[in-house]
Amino acid sequence: MRAFVRGQPLLCFALALVALQFALALLAPWIAPYDPLAQTVIRRLKPPSALHWLGTDQLGRDVLSRILHGYRGSLAISGGAVAISLVAGGALGMISAYRRGWTERIVMRVMDVVFAFPLMLLAIGIIAILGPQPWTTAVAIAVVYTPIFARLIRAPALVIAESEYVTGAKAIGASDTRILLRHMLPNLASILLVQASLLLSAAILVEASLSFLGLGTQPPTPSLGLMLSEGRNFLMLGPWPAIFAGFAILFLSFGFNLLGDALRDTLDPRLRKLS
Repeated sequence: MRAFVRGQPLLCFALALVALQFALALLAPWIAPYDPLAQTVIRRLKPPSALHWLGTDQLGRDVLSRILHGYRGSLAISGGAVAISLVAGGALGMISAYRRGWTERIVMRVMDVVFAFPLMLLAIGIIAILGPQPWTTAVAIAVVYTPIFARLIRAPALVIAESEYVTGAKAIGASDTRILLRHMLPNLASILLVQASLLLSAAILVEASLSFLGLGTQPPTPSLGLMLSEGRNFLMLGPWPAIFAGFAILFLSFGFNLLGDALRDTLDPRLRKLS
């Protein structure tokens, strides 16, 4: 790992930023100065101070504590959604490229149909059927992103499926599962890793958007998108909850987007030659 990041300052910075975000999310119950659900009405809409570093919201809840706990929810939902879509989409893409024929036609036409729907519209439709809950938000995002992984993996998987070592593995009687997992998947890992990082950044924005619309995490559970939605009604009285919630979403998404770009620059041999 040390040799991998050596001489890559952008990658080092991105990894440090993402590690900081995960640390804030994991340690939120211990480092948050207040209970994120505790209400103190006499302190509502207070500006940043020594008692409340980022101020308080319309119910007197500490904004910093709610942002730290909101990080946990955003990372859990977005990470779970991207993990599900990576496994499902990656498997469908590899299988369709390996099996070819009718398998490829059916799988990719289904992926094309799902991909044709607008992202937010499809996610809202799924949540409308399943109900607004954190796990339904993760499922909706996973369904939306599965075709992206399937279409992305299919093209390089087609090349690998025709390579000499895959042909040799078939000749000696290796099973399809062994060929997919031992010969094809390792050669596609870098593509999956970069795309997962970039989609995780986008998934954070989608999760925040759904929560903003009232279709994601439900109150009083802390959520960055929900904090932004609630804070917009009090911008003239106290803009701090909305401002800091917006910056928290930006900071979280920026970290993974930067990591995806840095990984792409590091792992893509064509970009390494240009640098």
